[in-house]
Amino acid sequence: MTRLDQTVIETLLWLVGYQLAGELICRSLVLPLPGAVMGMLLLFLTLCVRRGIPASLDTHVPQLLGHFSLLFIPACAGVIVYWPLLAAHGWALLATLAGATLITLLVPAVLLKALLARRRLRRPA
Repeated sequence: MTRLDQTVIETLLWLVGYQLAGELICRSLVLPLPGAVMGMLLLFLTLCVRRGIPASLDTHVPQLLGHFSLLFIPACAGVIVYWPLLAAHGWALLATLAGATLITLLVPAVLLKALLARRRLRRPA
């Protein structure tokens, strides 16, 4: 096994470990949140506490994101399998999707605006 293989495996262990921890927390506390999202929040908090990104994550996560489209294959298969159910509740799903997308776009924009304003206040004149 080469050094590259070891760091790729280390990266996958980081990501899968945090997802597993998130699943465990969400299921044990019966939180209405996907475990992957909780794992992502835990990873974010860890990186904030560390004040840096481990070298293996910094190197290999962008490479993994290049293959991100593979994650849509199960979703596409689900759409094909559940097409009659999706067609029956299409408007409700569309409204939910539009609302979720709007919230997803607005929350980071508001947060970025607040953080930039805070940064301007801290910067010496």
